[in-house]
Amino acid sequence: MDRAAVADRIASSFDQLPGQLGVAARYILDNPGDVALLSMREQARRAGVQPWTMTRLAKRLGLEGYEALRQLHGEALKEKALGFSGKAGAQVARQKQGGSHALARDIAAASAAQVARLGEPASLDALAEAAETMAAARRIYCFGLRSSHAIAAQFAYAMSFLGEKAVLLGAGDGTGLDALRHGRGGDVFFVTTVAPYTTASVEAARYARSLGLAVIALTDSPVSPVAALADHAICIGTESPSFLHTMSAAFTAAEILAALVAGLGGETALDAIERAERQLSDLRIHLSQSAPRAHRFGKSR
Repeated sequence: MDRAAVADRIASSFDQLPGQLGVAARYILDNPGDVALLSMREQARRAGVQPWTMTRLAKRLGLEGYEALRQLHGEALKEKALGFSGKAGAQVARQKQGGSHALARDIAAASAAQVARLGEPASLDALAEAAETMAAARRIYCFGLRSSHAIAAQFAYAMSFLGEKAVLLGAGDGTGLDALRHGRGGDVFFVTTVAPYTTASVEAARYARSLGLAVIALTDSPVSPVAALADHAICIGTESPSFLHTMSAAFTAAEILAALVAGLGGETALDAIERAERQLSDLRIHLSQSAPRAHRFGKSR
């Protein structure tokens, strides 16, 4: 378990936490830096609860005690403080010690674990609820920058098979958020960003919300700046032994959303997909190859 997983678990069970446990949980979500740096007693004082409440909460989250919770937050804080260059140095040392095969295996395992977490109940609920909102929308405006741009683009591409429902914003043509002028209540603004969060993504989500659009955020924490603005927040893990965070789970979440929206579209979606497929065939977009004949490679028939 990592700090993001703990935050997800707190967020998903927050409504079921009684009294002082709920107060302590809110403090942890709102003050991750304090959790890493301050003593348990000082945190309890600031949260307005008894110290033993912090320990009870940690055990309820599946940890041995509060020190384990502090350690997870400390590791997350250290990774952010290191930045890409610092993490690259740690990766070089790890690769030198264990070898490239071991590092590659660890990166693959971390990515697989992040994807697997999308199958947990809280993640499935978030995906299903977001898909229902998207399916009911007239338009879905998609926005992501830097490493998140490919996520938004992949989702918009998949949605293009359903007609003109999705609009990719900031595609590099200089028009930025211009298309949002056509947005209206009932439309959706789909934004994706992970730490270190891009300022423009947060500001765009805030602007879309001011226009009355429903905001759906694909991000790495329930306390990320876009999650706070969102009607629906889908949280994915990005931790990796690599110097760069992994976006594997984000890609998978976007693909799940597109599939769910298509399924909720029923016959209308099927008709749109069939039209798209006919056009791709008519325009010979995809390379069509017949099976190679054996004699081309000097083999007898």
